[in-house]
Parts: sequence; C-alpha cells; structure tokens
Amino acid sequence: MNELLNTLYVTTQDSGLRLDHDTVRVVFDRETLARIPLARLQAIVAFGRVSVSTPLIHRCAEDGRSLVWMTNLGRFRGRLAGGTVGNVMLRRAQHAALDDREQTLNLARQFVAGKVQNTRTMLLRSARDSNGAGDELRSAADALAGLLPEMRDADSLDALRGLEGSAARRYFSVFGQMVRVDGNSFSPSGRSRRPPRDRANAMLSFCYALLRAEAEAALEGVGLDPQVGYLHSLRPGRPALALDLMEELRPAFADRLVLRVINRRQIRAAHFEESAGGAITLTDDGRRAFLSAYQAQKERSTPHRLLKERVPAGLIPHVQARLLARHLRGDLHHYLPHLTR
Repeated sequence: MNELLNTLYVTTQDSGLRLDHDTVRVVFDRETLARIPLARLQAIVAFGRVSVSTPLIHRCAEDGRSLVWMTNLGRFRGRLAGGTVGNVMLRRAQHAALDDREQTLNLARQFVAGKVQNTRTMLLRSARDSNGAGDELRSAADALAGLLPEMRDADSLDALRGLEGSAARRYFSVFGQMVRVDGNSFSPSGRSRRPPRDRANAMLSFCYALLRAEAEAALEGVGLDPQVGYLHSLRPGRPALALDLMEELRPAFADRLVLRVINRRQIRAAHFEESAGGAITLTDDGRRAFLSAYQAQKERSTPHRLLKERVPAGLIPHVQARLLARHLRGDLHHYLPHLTR
C-alpha cells in the first residue's frame, strides 16, 4: 500500500477498502492497516484481489474521485469516474498537445532523453562490474552522452527518431558485453525481433510486451488515451503513448531484468525452444521462471527523484503517467522522465 501524488495504490492481496466516515479504511484479516482521509485523495487504484465496499464506491462517484481496478500483474480492468468531466478535459489537452508541434517535440525529447540517460547508467554500472569489457562499455556510454546535445537541438521528430535509432544500435552492439555468464548461450548480436533470433532477444521481446501492458494500464488509469502519442506515430490499434512512456522505462525495468536473470542463472538455455522458422521463444517453464523474477522486481523499491522517496518499481509507470497527465493539464511546466541511479 502506497500513497503517491494524492493517489492510494493498494497492492496487498485479499485486503479490503471500506468507507469510514470521511476516511478510507484499509483492512486485512479483520485488522485495520491504515486510515487515509478522503480529502487528500484524488484517486484510488486497486491491484488484484482487493475488495471495495459499495458505500466507498458510491462516495467516490459522488465526489468525482477516480477508482481504478487492475489485475495483480498490472493490466487495466476498469475505472469509475462518476460525474466528473476531468477525463474529457484531460484528453482534450492530450489532443491539443499533439496539434502543437513544439509541445509534441518537447515531449518526444523527454521520452528519448530519459531512455538514453537510463541506458548510459546501465552501461556505466556494468562497466564497473565487468571483468574485461569495461573500456568498451564506457566507450559506448560516452557515445550516447555525445548524442544527448544533438537530441536537445533536434528540430523535427524525424531527426529525433534518427538519433534515437543511432543510440539504440550503439547500445545493442555492446549488450552482449554485459552478459557475464554462459555468453555462448545468451550473448546477442544486436537487437532482433519479429521474430527474436536468440535467447536474450526472446526475453527482451517478452519483457517489452509486459512493460507495454503496464504502460497502457497506467495511462488508462489516469484517463489518458494510450493510442495518442507524441514520439511514436499514430496508427490504428497502436498504443503510441504507451510506447512513448515505455522508452524511459525499458533500460531499468526490462533490460536490467533480462541481464539479472541471465547473470544469476535464474534462466537457463533449457528454458527456450526454437520453431521451424528459426524464432526463439521461452518454454512454459521459462515463462513461469521469468514472470516470477518480473513480479519480484516490481516489488523492489527504487528512488524517485521528483517525489524524493523510494517507490515500488511496479508503481513507477503509474507515477509517470500521473506526472504526464499533470503536465498536459498545465499543472507541471515540464514532464520529467524517470531516471535511475
């Protein structure tokens, strides 16, 4: 259970939320875990097996307080918003930003800059722990640092996307150098997808799909349209804004996890299979092992530079979605990506 940005996130399974006068009472096994004044809550987000009493649902509807239901894995299930028009106005601001070339470019820059800075952090951290590839990893990190001023000065989305592509190619050219065990089985030769051609890319693609679902759920939870993005172009059925939000989160929440399960031998070569077309995928046992590690990572806390406190990693997409919504409404002058240490 966490209270962040005037939002109560309840992740304790089999707990219950009750209306107690002007407070929310969080109950588990007949014991009260917390009481939170309704006056300071703008939204309540319940993950998995969390019951919400009918009086509390009615009170949230009357007050215009958002009540959001997610699965335990973070997939969006539904949202109660009562009679408020806040979501309509927020989505109007979201579309207005898309029609403003400068605002679109500024948001796209933030998503890309967050990704590149978090990627550099990963490379430099791995260089410190490396047995022999430290110089190569630091060289790649320096190359990414050199691209950041160009990204800041990019005067079009196409130019920015080109620089992001250059950064991604440089990063994945040394990704295998961060694999410290069983390199013959897990070191990739660049990024491959649709289909992934090696075990590391199979895990990256699987983890990116999980992260995309998390980002979509987070955006839905705050009332944003996941299909209206700024960096990624709009296409029917494509969650462009979720893909935007994913960019800054990929290095720390997907790439780092893939390297962790390899280097700690939580995933082995036997957890993969190859199809007739050459695609490499996780087996059922492999998916279960990976999902177990993914869920454990979501429960670890990580520092958030804007909130100045530690936040469970699984809530970071929701925090960033709420910060993005505040920026689009004009409550925050800039959207700040989440940067890891």
